[in-house]
Amino acid sequence: MTNQASENYLKCIYALSSKESGNVSTNSIAERLETKASSVTDMLKKLKERGLVSYEKYQGAELTAKGQAIAVQIIRKHRLWEVFLVQKLKFGWDEVHDIAEQLEHIKSPEMVERLDEFLGHPKYDPHGDPIPDADGNLATDPEVMPISKLSKGQQAIIVGVGDSSPSFLQYLQQIELTLGAEITIENKFDFDSSMSLIIGKNAKQISAQVCDNLLVKTI
Repeated sequence: MTNQASENYLKCIYALSSKESGNVSTNSIAERLETKASSVTDMLKKLKERGLVSYEKYQGAELTAKGQAIAVQIIRKHRLWEVFLVQKLKFGWDEVHDIAEQLEHIKSPEMVERLDEFLGHPKYDPHGDPIPDADGNLATDPEVMPISKLSKGQQAIIVGVGDSSPSFLQYLQQIELTLGAEITIENKFDFDSSMSLIIGKNAKQISAQVCDNLLVKTI
């Protein structure tokens, strides 16, 4: 049985492993969890003893098959709860992450499966992230890409975000760049990699950072 602290570490390592090649460094974990590197080292040793991570000093950590299975199920619960909070309780997509962080640690497998059924077995959360199924499988769509990859004149629909921080989501809400919005690339600017978009009859300028964190699918 895992506790909340160890589950947070497993989920953190899982998330970082998708961005880093090789083992996940102690410093990366410490930075993401906002804790000391020494505290990370202590936890990794405990997780190694329980067969949840492979870890050697100065070489970083990697989830074992057992650790990865637990991490995926935590992510499954988190994203299902986000769907529930947005669809059923009418929270904004910028409000649900911290609440789901608390709910994801509920242990009942039966409740999770009933929640999935109640929601109609959603494939994606309110931020466009895929929801693992009961077996841990993730829906993937190779056609999804950052808007920065598109060329002038291309049309696309917004399907997700690479940054789910409240400040970024609130910004997107304010400029009407939310899931399902259809856009046309009006121009790309080499000077700073920013872009101008057409949404309906309106033109909007977005920075390179937004371009890299706004996920779309061409139409």
